[in-house]
Amino acid sequence: MTLPRYGPMFGPDVTFLGVERCALGEPATYADADVVIVGAPFDGGTSHRPGTRFGPSAIRQACYLPHDGSRPSLALRVDALQDLTVYDAGDVEMFAGDIEGSLTALEEAVHAVTAAGAIPIVLGGDHTIALPDATGAARHLGFGRVSLVHFDAHADTGDVEFGSLYGHGQPMRRLIESGAVRGDRFLQIGLRGYWPGPETLSWMAGQRMRSYEMTEIVARGLDACLTEAFDIATDECDGVFLSVDVDVVDPGMAPGTGTPEPGGLTARQLLDAVRRCCYELPVVGVDVVEVSPPYDHAEITAYLGNRVVLEALSGIARRRRDAAEGTRWDPAQPLLDGR
Repeated sequence: MTLPRYGPMFGPDVTFLGVERCALGEPATYADADVVIVGAPFDGGTSHRPGTRFGPSAIRQACYLPHDGSRPSLALRVDALQDLTVYDAGDVEMFAGDIEGSLTALEEAVHAVTAAGAIPIVLGGDHTIALPDATGAARHLGFGRVSLVHFDAHADTGDVEFGSLYGHGQPMRRLIESGAVRGDRFLQIGLRGYWPGPETLSWMAGQRMRSYEMTEIVARGLDACLTEAFDIATDECDGVFLSVDVDVVDPGMAPGTGTPEPGGLTARQLLDAVRRCCYELPVVGVDVVEVSPPYDHAEITAYLGNRVVLEALSGIARRRRDAAEGTRWDPAQPLLDGR
């Protein structure tokens, strides 16, 4: 399938923090890429509050520092936008009235990036896009060879919702049913609230999914749960896809989202967790979804989404540097110690 040149759909013509552009229909423009940013401005699968079509634009712009293609991480001592070759391909053409066509276009875009040897970081959009995102990566790496680490308040394992097989409450079921991702290599972190019901939970158990509800996370500690999840994710799989729904964070710290659920992770916990994922795991793709600017206050959620992307990029950069140098990052190392 020939990919068109993508541009912005619902916002100004800017790239993520000023990185160079590329065109997915012109492979030579990203042949040397380590990472390609792809926008997925789709909210046609939303069941409650819409607006995530404006998410990619908001995430790209949400930073008070100059958009100069540089972001040194104080914690990881890398500058991901300099140490990695990062391009922005703009937004995939996605329209709420054509859900299947939109998802197909996104899947082709993600597959093109992974086939070129780069890591796609997809800016959503509602969580419907996780289906084409992970499928596009699995098409290159092999169905069943990619595990999925999923941060979310909701399991997203519904079957038919509102008469449709596709929506933001169903992508994880569709991924497992298609064989793109194995149920027993599907790790969900941060679930809480009052959905889904027993029938869906029974289906999930039958797939041998591992879901860490917030009560377990509070009792055991997030780090212990992540360590266990990482062991499962890297068993018999060649890569890990990371899917981050901002509603995993308590809505007091991430109000700009479509289906807010009280009692979630803190913003600090999510950033640390994403950093760990991308530093410790062989991540082959990332999506950041459900940032809905119409419901945001003072760009709180957009800033969080932007920093989730930066933590992912910085973790990838530090992982590669340490692998090349035979070193390992110590999170307890002080930035400065003037004693």
